[in-house]
Formats: sequence, structure tokens, C-alpha cells
Amino acid sequence: MLEIQKIRQETADVVQRLTDKKVKDAEEKVTQILEADNERREWLIKLEQNRAEMNKIAKSIGQLMKSGQKEAAEAAKAQTAQIKADIKEYEEKVRLVEEKTQELLYSLPNLPHSSVPVGDHAEDNETIYQNDVKVEFSFKPQPHWELAKKHDIIDWERGVKLTGAGFPVYKGQGARLQRALITFFLDQAAEAGYTEIQPPLIINETSGYGTGQLPDKDGQMYHIGRDGFYLIPTAEVPITNLFRNEILKADQLPQKMCGYTPCFRREAGSYGAHVKGLNRLHQFDKVELVQIVHPEKSYEVLEQMTSYVERLLTQLGMPFRRLLLCTGDSSFTSAKTFDLEVFSAAQERWLEVSSISNFETYQSNRLKLRFRGEDKKTHLVHTLNGSALALPRIVASILENNQLEDGRIAVPEVLRPYTGFEFIG
Repeated sequence: MLEIQKIRQETADVVQRLTDKKVKDAEEKVTQILEADNERREWLIKLEQNRAEMNKIAKSIGQLMKSGQKEAAEAAKAQTAQIKADIKEYEEKVRLVEEKTQELLYSLPNLPHSSVPVGDHAEDNETIYQNDVKVEFSFKPQPHWELAKKHDIIDWERGVKLTGAGFPVYKGQGARLQRALITFFLDQAAEAGYTEIQPPLIINETSGYGTGQLPDKDGQMYHIGRDGFYLIPTAEVPITNLFRNEILKADQLPQKMCGYTPCFRREAGSYGAHVKGLNRLHQFDKVELVQIVHPEKSYEVLEQMTSYVERLLTQLGMPFRRLLLCTGDSSFTSAKTFDLEVFSAAQERWLEVSSISNFETYQSNRLKLRFRGEDKKTHLVHTLNGSALALPRIVASILENNQLEDGRIAVPEVLRPYTGFEFIG
């Protein structure tokens, strides 16, 4: 969440950047936060004044008793009873106004970085780079959902029977391709210096608030009502929360972690051809990268992480492009995001396969995740994460872009040691 001090010191800039991020009534919401914080400060002043008065009277009672002024001592004791009642009242006032301020802060997204283009929709995103890989066919290519059925590697119907739409069953070469991609991505991450983490797939509410999925994405998460838990939407959530409420030493930065997990998203209201097949699922597999870094290095790290994911796509032989998301298309928690998209020749459109984001202090402020600097003071770290990679659209692109005229599908060369076969079909 945003820092009160920043809102107070840079009010006009904060309002403008929130407006750029399409926050309605940004000025009114910022004003409410500042008013609530002013109220908190006023109650704190009264609270501290009463505590100081209480300490002063407490000291005087002992002196009065020693000097034999019992009547005055009893009067002082009576006075402290009223002050105690006032202190209790003021503590409750502070607690309530802090809860109100917290709730208001939770409702505001992160501020976009100054380099993020101002825009309303995905059409306003900037194409930063596009590689020169082209996929051309001498025949009419089939979409992946037809290829998967033809080669009997994904069972859509039985997935619906088991759970519902958006829960495919991978089988045979399809299951082995999935496993190959997961292992390949994890091996590459290990070579790049990431520590592999195998986190829980279920988180508590505090973890959801810590990384910003709650309350913003509450409707998109699967909630286990009886226990108050949530199925994870991405490994980012449990991995980043590993360091919640901790103070790291400067030499412990950066923390580079990766993790493979299934991911669960309700994706309520998603319909149409653009979500057909593997394009959008309720359960899917993903390898996630997370870094916790010194604030001065986070944008350098963002570029490094993005280039790393681009190398994965290059190794897979994918036609891809890098987009810089505009303010209106950026996520609630992100300060700056690059999306990587692969081109599907069969569907004749670009498919997002990775988002790499810098959250600056937005998550660490919620997590109370800090480091102790050379000045001996504590400072909020910067957090980043990126998909490396999400499997469904990678599988879809492999099937569609690597299909051959004889009906088979060529497996990317880097995956063949993992799959044990060169062709599907």
C-alpha cells in the first residue's frame, strides 16, 4: 500500500498519478486518507499528554505518602482513575481511526512509475521489442484445442465432468510436455541463481493482504470458507510472504527465489473465443520468479528479469514481443510492468505468457518487510515478480506454431531431453 508520508509530502503528484491509473475520485480519496491521518495524530497527542500526566501524578503520589499527606495522595489517586479512563478511550479512538486509514489505503492501487505511458486500454501499451521469428505455413494451421483433441493429449470433456470448464485433463504426451516445461523452467532458474521454493498452495487472509491480492482480487480467488483460507492465484503470494514482518540485513539482498505451483483463478465473467481451449483456465501450472531487492537496484533488476524470460522464449523458438503496459492496463499493485506475448499463427493473435513487474514499496509496506541500511535505519525493500513461465499459452503456442503438414507437432529442441520424444503424434 502507499506510504502515508509520501501521500502527505507529495499530495498533488500522488493524486495525478492515481488519476493516470484510472482511479475515480482520486483527490477525494486522498483527502479522506489525510483527514483520517490528521485525526489519528490528534488522538495520539491527547493520548501521550494523558500518559505523561499519569506518570507525573504517579510519581507525586509516592512523595505525598512519604511526607504524610495522605489526603492529597488519595485525591491524586482519584484523579488517576479518570485519566486511566480517558487513556482507554483515546486508545480505542486511535485503533478505530487506524483501521479506517488502513482500509482507505488498501483501496488505492500502486502509483505508476514516471516511465509508464499514460493510457486507458491495452491498445495504449507500447511495443518495446519484437524478435524476428516468423511462423508461416503452406497449409491451414489448426488451433491448439483441435490439435489437442486430434492427438488425444488433452481431455476437455472429462475435465468438465471432474470439475467444470477451465480444468483440462492432460494425458500421455500432453502430460509429459507439461512436466518437461516445468522441469526445464526450474532448471534454467537454478542456473540463473534462483533458489527453488516449494510453498503451500493454500494461504491465509493475511498473506493475501500482504501482496495485494486482497481486497482487490477477492472475487477472483477461490475461498475456503470454513477455514478462511484461499487457494493461491500464483506462487508470488506465498513466496513473497516468506519474509513478512522481517528485517533483513543489507547483505541478505537480493533474495532470488523461484517456485513451481498450480495456480487457481476464478476468472469470473470471462467468456468468448479469446478464452477458448488453454487461453484462459481456472487451474494452470506456472513457474514464478520473485526477487526482494535494494530500492536503488529494482529497475535494473526488472530489466534483468525481463531479459531472462525473453531468453526462455528464444530457447523455445517462439515469436514474441515485449510490451510496456500503460497506466490503465497495469495491475493494481504494480508500479511498472512488462508483458511478454507470443504470436499464435493459428489464432492469428498475440497471447500474453508472462508479466514481469516492479512493485517498489507497495507490497513491502503491507508486509512490513524491511532491511537495515548502512545508516543503521530500517527501510522498505522493493519486491518484483515475473512468470517464467505460465504453461497454458506456452503449450498452446508450441502446438500451434510447431505443427507440421503431416499432422505431427515438433517439440522444441531444448525440451526433447525432458520429453523423451521429438514429435507429438
